[in-house]
Amino acid sequence: MANVLNDEKKQQVLALGRLGWSLRRIQQATGVRRETASIYLKAAGIAVRPAGAWGQRSALPVSAQVTPESGAALPVTGDLTPETGNSDPGLEGVTDSTAAKPANEVITDFGAGKPAWEGIPDAEKPKPADEVITHSERFPAVPEVLANAEGPATLRPENESTPRPTRCPTASACEPYRELIELGLGQGRNAMAIWQDLVVDSGFTSGYQSVRRFVRKFQGSQAPEARAIILTSPGEEGQVDYGTGPMVRDPASSKYRRTRLFVFTLGYSRKSVRFLVSRSSSRIWAELHEKAFRRLGGATRVVVLDNLKEGVLVPDIYDPALNPLYRDVLAHYGALALPCRIQDPDRKGKVESGVGHAQKTPLKGLRFESLEEGQRYLDRWESHWADTRIHGTTKRQVAAMFAEEKPALLPLPLEPFRYYQYGQRTVHLDGCVEVEAAYYGAPPGWIGRVLNVQWDDLWVRLLDPQTGQLLREHLRQQRGRYRIQPEDYPKRIPLGTSQLLARARRAGTQIGVLCQEIHQRQGELGVRRILGVLALAKKFGLAALEDACAAALDLGVYEYRFVRRYLERRPQAPLTLQQVDPLIRELVQYRDLIQQRWQEQERQASLFEALPEEGPPS
Repeated sequence: MANVLNDEKKQQVLALGRLGWSLRRIQQATGVRRETASIYLKAAGIAVRPAGAWGQRSALPVSAQVTPESGAALPVTGDLTPETGNSDPGLEGVTDSTAAKPANEVITDFGAGKPAWEGIPDAEKPKPADEVITHSERFPAVPEVLANAEGPATLRPENESTPRPTRCPTASACEPYRELIELGLGQGRNAMAIWQDLVVDSGFTSGYQSVRRFVRKFQGSQAPEARAIILTSPGEEGQVDYGTGPMVRDPASSKYRRTRLFVFTLGYSRKSVRFLVSRSSSRIWAELHEKAFRRLGGATRVVVLDNLKEGVLVPDIYDPALNPLYRDVLAHYGALALPCRIQDPDRKGKVESGVGHAQKTPLKGLRFESLEEGQRYLDRWESHWADTRIHGTTKRQVAAMFAEEKPALLPLPLEPFRYYQYGQRTVHLDGCVEVEAAYYGAPPGWIGRVLNVQWDDLWVRLLDPQTGQLLREHLRQQRGRYRIQPEDYPKRIPLGTSQLLARARRAGTQIGVLCQEIHQRQGELGVRRILGVLALAKKFGLAALEDACAAALDLGVYEYRFVRRYLERRPQAPLTLQQVDPLIRELVQYRDLIQQRWQEQERQASLFEALPEEGPPS
């Protein structure tokens, strides 16, 4: 054996061989040489299909020849094809024209005493098949070749006691699995996927080609469904799509590259606008719509499109998420986007036909040296041939119908759409988002959350991702700079030097003068000392701090430490009683109040004395 494979590779080769793969295909899939794979397959008793002989030769060795001899062993010769003049008694009287054709499927369900094909005309004999079947089982790759004493070596089935097949020998092997195949086709699965499911789930032993033929026959027997007719009024609907364009030389690499064909077709008149582009993006897709509207002289109210990423971010038949740039461009022209159902191109069959018309007629087999050259050729064909043709469905000239539809189109706006870029940004800890290396403030409460951002050469707009509401709009700022609105500044922010000196002057005259001297002499280092001087007012009071600053100015010591020590070592003033204060009333008022109360008490006492005394009852 040339190569020894490990168990995993060996099992992989054997599994692919059981599925009916050719040696060349096994080599491409596993990397094992065909010679090595053939040795392992033959040793395991698995049929090896010769390369390039699908449906033409059996998987059996070429040393076996089968004759339809009733009740006798099958002689083996060097060729499967019977030759004229053969001395084999089983073929006596059989000429070239009447001899049986070399069969690719040999049925070994032999009769009791008559030849296999006796009395059966040639026209009714079964057609050749692609595999060797013995009852319901296949022959092994190396058949059992026995030596017979009365004749040459014979080929016999592996088990002669095997029961009769459950299906007609000429019927398809897929017939017992018809319901499963119909179910798979109803789900939109192709023949390969159905075959793989049958092999894994149902133990299907036939090859892929058997399923493929059955699927073709089944699909051919089904009547096609009628398609709905979509009628639109003038100016109501336009359909748009991309197609494959011609080869155009790339100026950067000097190589021919495939372009994309943009087609916008009006639903009523079938008037089309076609553009060639070398690449596509969200902005290019939107700009092509704008160019189509301006070339047509108006916009339609509805635009039917496919679910490509340039127009639809999340496909959904009920609530699709449109590309925001594409949505705003259509809104600028008064149009609405209507995406089709996924895998339903019949909804926009008019533009599909327009794409195919341009691909097959003017652009077929052509190459252009530049994109401009290809666009000029396409525009010339559009005006000379496409617009003047009689449409196959409407039976009218396209240009004449467009003349009727053009007045019904929506009028174009005065100015074109201002294109912008868009994206999502996370609000940083400083309350800003970064857009092209500049920073723009967001409203309070958005730190750590994601915002939708739109920006162009002049403005930056921050939008709520849920509602689309405009939160902030900033002018563009230079790289590395900040743009924050005053109401968005945080509450705790360090004061500037000018703000600090102004606060010192408001605290007191001497305090302001001392802080100004500290800043002039110490510069940036004096800012913290000024903060220390202002902090002393909380502990000792403004009056004491004013006296301490005056003393520092008199001595010419402009230091925070002197002011602090002066206040700490200065004895506190003794408490004294003030004689005059707004809270202290005059003694005359207390005298008058006491005299008034005394007179009221005397009056009440005289009233009680004047009352008559009550005697005892008689």
